[in-house]
Amino acid sequence: MKGPGQRSTNALVVLILATMPFWMQYVGGYTELATQVLVMALAAMSLNFLLGFTGTLSFGHAAYFGLGGYGVAMIIKYIAPSTPLGILVGVAVGTIAAMVIGALIIKLRGVYFAMVTIAFGQVFFFIAFRWNSVTGGDDGLTNWKRQALDLGFTRVELLDHALTFYYFVLLIFLLAAACMALILRSPFGRTLLAIRENERKARFLGIPVEHHLWLSFVISCAFCSLAGTLYALLNNFIDPRALYWGQSGNFVIMAVLGGMRSFWGPLVGAAIFVVLQDFISSRTENWMSFVGLFFVLIVLFFPRGVLGMIRRRSSQ
Repeated sequence: MKGPGQRSTNALVVLILATMPFWMQYVGGYTELATQVLVMALAAMSLNFLLGFTGTLSFGHAAYFGLGGYGVAMIIKYIAPSTPLGILVGVAVGTIAAMVIGALIIKLRGVYFAMVTIAFGQVFFFIAFRWNSVTGGDDGLTNWKRQALDLGFTRVELLDHALTFYYFVLLIFLLAAACMALILRSPFGRTLLAIRENERKARFLGIPVEHHLWLSFVISCAFCSLAGTLYALLNNFIDPRALYWGQSGNFVIMAVLGGMRSFWGPLVGAAIFVVLQDFISSRTENWMSFVGLFFVLIVLFFPRGVLGMIRRRSSQ
């Protein structure tokens, strides 16, 4: 059961997100930037499912993020102009890839696991980079756009209405977050916490550690693929940079920045990262230096992240 404090926090998060397009302008933002915050927050939360709640670091989540993006783009461009079908196929492609790759690497631990995830991610990056006739190569996949939702009794236009698309993404984000929370509160989620705290004791208790880690990896990548489909739909464009390992690094930064072992921490980290990136990059080409310095300061002085710092001060 959720306590009253957690319910209040959830309600506050929903209220802030539901009103974000209206107050975003007061912090120098706009509706599309608010949508990008949601997309990147979902990607960071998916990584945190593996990193913060299972204790396994992946530097290859951009591969599944990009596969989701290319999946939805290719469906709309080459097969059928359907946004829901594109999202389903994008998530399916990323999840199937995670199932296969996870089975190959699940016995690895620590830095070895992280390095192999980068290697597999780079394989997908170079495929997208070289396969010009299908993926568009370095120029990206263009000449497609997100389609309206046909609900039978009405059509919801997503292309020319940034606010409508924001609430479409918000609905998917909240459903995904609710699914993640349910999984983490389930007995399976509790075993993931046990593995994170002490894998040897978990194994001694009879928990099939490799199987649980594989499932955690697949679930995490499935949510990341979903974020990738929304990213492609937001931009009506996808290119190999979505698959590059540097994108995975951004997800790690967001998760650590907000607070790894907190459910909503990656959302806070993503909001700070995306808004800060947009603000600084409009003023200097060396924006990553400033973001990197900010990240270093947070890690040095607030190792539990921004949300951890807030909670610590409120409890004093």
